This record gives sequence, structure tokens and C-alpha cells, in this order.
Amino acid sequence: MSDKLSTILQSKGPTVHNIAPTATVLDAVRKMNSERIGCLLVQNESQVVGIFTERDVLIRVVDAGRDPSNTRVEEVMTEDPVAVGPATTVEEAMAVISERRCRHLPVIEGEQLVGLISIGDLTQWATRNQAFHIQDLVNYITGKYPA
Repeated sequence: MSDKLSTILQSKGPTVHNIAPTATVLDAVRKMNSERIGCLLVQNESQVVGIFTERDVLIRVVDAGRDPSNTRVEEVMTEDPVAVGPATTVEEAMAVISERRCRHLPVIEGEQLVGLISIGDLTQWATRNQAFHIQDLVNYITGKYPA
């Protein structure tokens, strides 16, 4: 779990789905549905100004009785999302997600967005690493471990 987020991003790829703050919630939801994702980074040109998630839709739009076709993303997004750097470890990122109760972390280096990590990405990475360690231990115990 001491692997860096940069390693996960190399495996996952740098694609980050985004939307302009002036887009409607309806457009954002349609984009999230078509991409089968749970959030969009809200960017004003290259600057991250917020994050728009499924939770934002439920709490700030549906529960508030707002019309998604007349509500702009900037009105209901989560401003100043928690971000981490590419040198952050998987363990540190999991702690941030647990403490801050968020599901997605923008990965920013300097002023540059380099990726987005989700709780699913972290869980998948941790599970895969545990499977490798278990197999190594089984090989060691059964004598199949290289000398």
C-alpha cells in the first residue's frame, strides 16, 4: 500500500471527464450516464473549480426540487474539492477519502491536473496487491518459491 498514486494513474490512464461550470445539470448527468461514471471535474479552462457528483445531484438538485435543465453545475457543485499529489501513497489516499467522506480525489501536480482517483481505483489496487502477496506466501509455504 506504499505504492504511489502516480503508479495507479500510469495503469489507469490520464483520462479525466470534465464539464464547464456554466453547463446545465441535465447535460452533466447525461454525460455521467453516457460515460458510466459517478463524477465530473468542473473546470474553467484548465483550472479545477469544483467537482460534480451523483451525491450533488441527489442532495442539491433532486431533494431541493430544482429543475436540472435550468440549474447550472456551478450552482450545485462541490467547490474546492480535496486534492492530492501524485506522490501520495495508496494508504494516504484511502485515509483522506475515509476522513473527508469523499469518493473521488483529483490528482494535481503543481497547478496541473494529472488524473482522478476514485475509491474504486484504490480498492481494486489494494485487492490486487493483496492477491499477489497471498500467492507469494502460498508459493513459499508449498516450496514453489524461487530459491
